[in-house]
Amino acid sequence: MPSALPPGDPAPVDGSLPAESLSTLGEKGLGFYVHVPFCTVRCGYCDFNTYTAVELGPGVSRQTYADQAIEEVRLARRVLSERDKQVDTVFFGGGTPTLLPAQDLTSILAAITTEFGLADDVEVTTEANPDSVDLPYLQKLREGGFTRISFGMQSAVPHVLHTLDRTHDPERVPKVVEWARQAGFEQVSLDLIYGTPGESVDDWQLSLDTALASHPDHISAYSLIVEDGTALARRVRRGELEMPDEDDLADKYELADATLQKHGLTWYEVSNWATDETQRCRHNMLYWQGGDWWGVGPGAHSHVGGTRWWNVKHPAAYADRIGSNQSPAHAREILAEEDRRVERVLLELRLADGLATGALDDEGRAALPEQVRRGLVTVEGDTIVLTDTGRLLADAVVRDLLP
Repeated sequence: MPSALPPGDPAPVDGSLPAESLSTLGEKGLGFYVHVPFCTVRCGYCDFNTYTAVELGPGVSRQTYADQAIEEVRLARRVLSERDKQVDTVFFGGGTPTLLPAQDLTSILAAITTEFGLADDVEVTTEANPDSVDLPYLQKLREGGFTRISFGMQSAVPHVLHTLDRTHDPERVPKVVEWARQAGFEQVSLDLIYGTPGESVDDWQLSLDTALASHPDHISAYSLIVEDGTALARRVRRGELEMPDEDDLADKYELADATLQKHGLTWYEVSNWATDETQRCRHNMLYWQGGDWWGVGPGAHSHVGGTRWWNVKHPAAYADRIGSNQSPAHAREILAEEDRRVERVLLELRLADGLATGALDDEGRAALPEQVRRGLVTVEGDTIVLTDTGRLLADAVVRDLLP
C-alpha cells in the first residue's frame, strides 16, 4: 500500500494560508496539479496514492469525483482570492486520469479557467495509459483545452511489462501517439522505466528505439525504484526477482542519453529529454524551480510561498471533507529559509540550466572545487552544471554540496 502521510502541523479547516506566503504568489509561476486516484489494476512497483475499484470501499465513486475536485478548485479561489494570478500550467496525474470520461477532465479544467483564468500560453497535460484512450477521447480532450499528453509506455518488451504488471499491449503505443497527433496535440511525451528485473541491455535498447520510432517531443526515462510495501518489493525479498546492480543502471542511463541525443532529444533534467526548450514539461519545471501550485485530490501536495500542505489520502475521507465544506488538507508545514535553500540545491542542480553558486552556503562553496576536480560539475560564470558523469552521481554530488 502507499506510504503514510508525512507528519506536519494541523492544517486550518478553511484552508487559509499565511499572508507572507500569499504575498509572493505566482512570482515563479502558478500551477494546478489534479490527482485522479483511480486505476484498473495496481502495478506491482507502484506506491502512489491510487485505488482499484475493489479498494475504494462504500461511499466512493468515480462518477462523483469531478464534482469534488471542482469544489476544491473553488476553495482554492477563496483562499487565494486576494491575489489575481492566472494559471500557467495544469497537470492531471494519477492513477490513471483517463479512466474518467473526457468530459470530467475538461469540466475540472473549465472550473480552473472560470475561477482563475489561464495564461495565453498555458500548458495543460494529462497522463494516460495507452489502453485507456482512443481517437474520439483524445479529440474531446484537445477540444476541451488540453495541450500536452504523456503516455505511460514504460517498455516495449512484453516480459518487462509483465514483471511491472503493466497490462497494455506495447504495439498500441504508436497507435495512441498517432491518434494524439490527429487530435491536434503538438506536445506528446512517453514515459519509460529502465532497470526492471530481467531486463537486458538489448531489451532497453529496443524500448528506446520503439519509443523514438513514434517521434515523441519529450521522453522521461526513470530508473526503477523498488519501494517498500509494494508487491515488487515482496517478490524481490522472497528471491523471486533479482534487481540489477548500479553498473547495469549506469550503463542503461548512458545508453538512453546517447540514443536520445542521437535522435535530437536533449536532456534538460537528469531524467528528462526534449526536442527543444518549447517541449520541456513546464509544469515539472515549476516544481523544480520553486514555483507555486495547488494540488487537488486525495493525497495531493501543494506549495505556495514556502507553505506546503497535503490532503487526506483516501478518496472517502476526501469526499467527506469536501462534502462538509472543509479543506481536505490533512497537515502542513511552513518551510524555514534554510529548508527552502536546501530544496533549491536538491532540485535545481538536476537541471541542465544549472544552479546558481549563490544557493550554496560556505561549506558547499568550499566543497565545490573538489567536485570540479573530479569532473562531476562545471562552473560557468556563477552557475553550476552537472557533467555527463555528474548526472550519474547526482545524488552524491548533492550530498557533498549540502554537508
